[in-house]
Amino acid sequence: MSREAYAFARDFTDAPPSELCVDRHYLLCASRGALRLEAHGKSWSLPPARAALIAAGEPIQVAIPQPVTTSSVLFDPQFAPEPPAPLTVFDLSPLARALVSECVAWPEAADPLPPYARSIFGALAAVAWQLALQPSPVTVPAGQSSELRRALALTDGRLGEDVRFDDLAHDVGLAPRSLARRFEDECGMTWRAALRRLRVRRAVEELAGGEDSVTTIAHRVGYTSLSAFNAAFRELTGRTPTEYRATFRP
Repeated sequence: MSREAYAFARDFTDAPPSELCVDRHYLLCASRGALRLEAHGKSWSLPPARAALIAAGEPIQVAIPQPVTTSSVLFDPQFAPEPPAPLTVFDLSPLARALVSECVAWPEAADPLPPYARSIFGALAAVAWQLALQPSPVTVPAGQSSELRRALALTDGRLGEDVRFDDLAHDVGLAPRSLARRFEDECGMTWRAALRRLRVRRAVEELAGGEDSVTTIAHRVGYTSLSAFNAAFRELTGRTPTEYRATFRP
């Protein structure tokens, strides 16, 4: 029988989407690089200083667009309560980050946790569950129909280009009006709004993946104006790109 809670840290190379589903509540954090998570028609980027809280038995898709270092903490459902949502991505506080680092000292094992470790895991659960009540606003629609999912994938692959909606509609075999309706019905937003979110998500991953300048990243994700990029980034994250990158470091 495994411990009521345990943790581990691992390095991963880039990898295509795969399903993750475990029988424990799962707190997943990145300390280097970024992950992409998808569930219930939405997609999130998980850079450093953010965490995903995944309920036991909840299947999600995980993609690794760049090399990443993760820390994972797993809680038996009898040790920690049901999370506030099946999947939530949120900012880690300095206290939560310190508790995650402390928990990594206790990996999966058959013997029970010592009292000190049990109290640390319990404190982390209390803090993380509270933080999960304020989810990150940086979500990207994933779509439901094959046409819309393809449209989103094509848009994501052309962020640095002059992306044209009519060309996109042609490529997925729909009239522009029909594709626009799909975005409203399946995503609750226009294609232009989805494009802005895709660009900000890619920018978050670029900020986490290296030391390129904010200007370079802005151009790479399709912005010719740095002020427009900063405004779009701040609107979705509440911070400028420079401020957001600073949160990746303890």
